[in-house]
Amino acid sequence: MSNKESVSKTITVAAAVCLVCSIIVSTAAVVLKPKQQVNKALDKKQNILAAAGLSDPNKSVDELFEQIEIRIVDIASGDYVDVEDPGGYDQRKAAKDPEMGVILDGDIDIAGIKRQAKRATVYLAKNEAGELDSIILPVHGYGLWSTLYGFLALEVDGNTIKGLGFYDHAETPGLGGEVDNPKWKAQWPGKKLFDAEGNPAITLYKGTVDSATPNAEVKFDTLSGATITSRGVENLMRYWAGDHGFGPYLQNIHKQFAKEGV
Repeated sequence: MSNKESVSKTITVAAAVCLVCSIIVSTAAVVLKPKQQVNKALDKKQNILAAAGLSDPNKSVDELFEQIEIRIVDIASGDYVDVEDPGGYDQRKAAKDPEMGVILDGDIDIAGIKRQAKRATVYLAKNEAGELDSIILPVHGYGLWSTLYGFLALEVDGNTIKGLGFYDHAETPGLGGEVDNPKWKAQWPGKKLFDAEGNPAITLYKGTVDSATPNAEVKFDTLSGATITSRGVENLMRYWAGDHGFGPYLQNIHKQFAKEGV
């Protein structure tokens, strides 16, 4: 056999192997896509429930999620918008759509998100009596290496934090990745989003926040060795509590809370 024929057969076999592998991978991707979508939706529900402290090992995620009402909010006015399928609204996709999203000016975009949807999803957790128990808001902002996506859970006053958790990011494990550490997340319940004047006030504190720390209710501990990621958390919290984020919506919540005298 000539060298030419040998090379030709090698190339043919390699091409055949590549073709077969590509078919297998493509088929697997198509077949597994529905399952991946189901798992993605389940993971999202788990993170929403975890932020609000509603996890229960004795109940399925779908059972627990029955107490969650999904609503769509107009960012500019803070009013609810009635849509046919609020659960099917994709806020990330909407942000990229020229009709459904807006480009943020640099002086406004302290969270580094660049684009924002005109409408946002909110999750209202109800108690057994059907009364509002907590409000869960999707939040995101840039850290050191990536955009951190998470959920912020608030008490019915729209100010007191019940929990904060991030479900999607690419921060450095052991440093910025410590936003996933239960010990760090445990400091958030009881913190306040706003100061006495109603201004977004969550502040990074380089040290350990304790009862002796001035204005401890609006301060959180920095992540050790991850100041930039920590600053990103501060920025995203302030952005989404502000006028260009959920600020108008939370003002409506505050007014309703005061009206009802809860």
